[in-house]
Amino acid sequence: MHISLQSRGLLIACVLCLNLVLATHAQDTFVYQSVEAANLLVPQRLLALAHCSEVQAEIGVSSSELSRFESGLRSMDRIWWPARLLDVEKQRQIVSELESKLTELVTQVVGSKGLIRLHQIELQAQAIRILARPDIQEYLKLDSQQKEKIVTLFEASDAIAKGINPVKPDEAKQKELQAALKKEMSGAIESLTPKQNQLLQSVFGKEFKTAQLERIYPLAPEFIAADKQLGAGRSNWKKLQGKVVLVHFYAYECHNCHANFPHYNRWHEKLKSKGVEVIGIQTPETPNERVAENIVRAAKKDGFTFPVILDLESENWKAWGNTMWPTVYVVDKNGYIRFWWQGELNWDGAKGDEQIEKLVDKLLTEGA
Repeated sequence: MHISLQSRGLLIACVLCLNLVLATHAQDTFVYQSVEAANLLVPQRLLALAHCSEVQAEIGVSSSELSRFESGLRSMDRIWWPARLLDVEKQRQIVSELESKLTELVTQVVGSKGLIRLHQIELQAQAIRILARPDIQEYLKLDSQQKEKIVTLFEASDAIAKGINPVKPDEAKQKELQAALKKEMSGAIESLTPKQNQLLQSVFGKEFKTAQLERIYPLAPEFIAADKQLGAGRSNWKKLQGKVVLVHFYAYECHNCHANFPHYNRWHEKLKSKGVEVIGIQTPETPNERVAENIVRAAKKDGFTFPVILDLESENWKAWGNTMWPTVYVVDKNGYIRFWWQGELNWDGAKGDEQIEKLVDKLLTEGA
């Protein structure tokens, strides 16, 4: 086929034009990159999101693949859950490594399309803090002044948050933090040009209401040495599937633990018929509490008729990352930790028992 010089010139011009368009398009396409653990300004949300049933459905985890997916999560959760006790730097490094494993799991189970959707949801959950992500900064082409302003806003909020005691938060400090968070949101958005703002919206995909997600904690650790258990049978999550479980750590010589015992007995007596199981884990604090016969005698004296695991080597304590006697964990019908309470349930006017019972009533309706 003969092409004239004029036509050939036009063809070359079209090819060059097409290459320019493709190059421009590639430059304007957002390319997701994992955030380094050392970037403290960006919250790590991926693991929490992957545990939400709504997110699992959104990314395409089918009922036939759910068991495989949760098996992968459980192997990560053994590391993730206790890591919450580490200092921030170590914790973030571990979470970062687990996020890489999660990426592999998601790709294997639902493919690249599901992974892209999970990343979109992650970006929505990170909210305005995504402006501290290098991949977002590169995509928006933020200049040095914009980056500096955004970092200053974020660091100001974090400095206030760091000074708040999570156990006894100061009301004035809380208000100061809320004002700083409001300022960081408005200030960061105002620092963007209209075009950058438009580009920012494009990375999120379809809106997903991340603020309403509730199942954001790990699958409960398997019980260790459950053969050393008072009561019939052997506790395991497969057998407990479909039941709401209240797991409490205690030591029989612990005064604060004794304040909770009536609640545990009442829950076992009143809620068992509704599908609630109470399981005690006696982890020793004193030498006496390391003697099995002493634990058995004390459990009978305290009226325990629910199963009690003798955690003589503190293996369950470590697996749950527990730090205090007493502590109560609420586990839903699918084996996910949904809430925990440290200390006496009614200490200083607290109503931890009522809070737990209200949550239990809600969890019993899930999947009903």
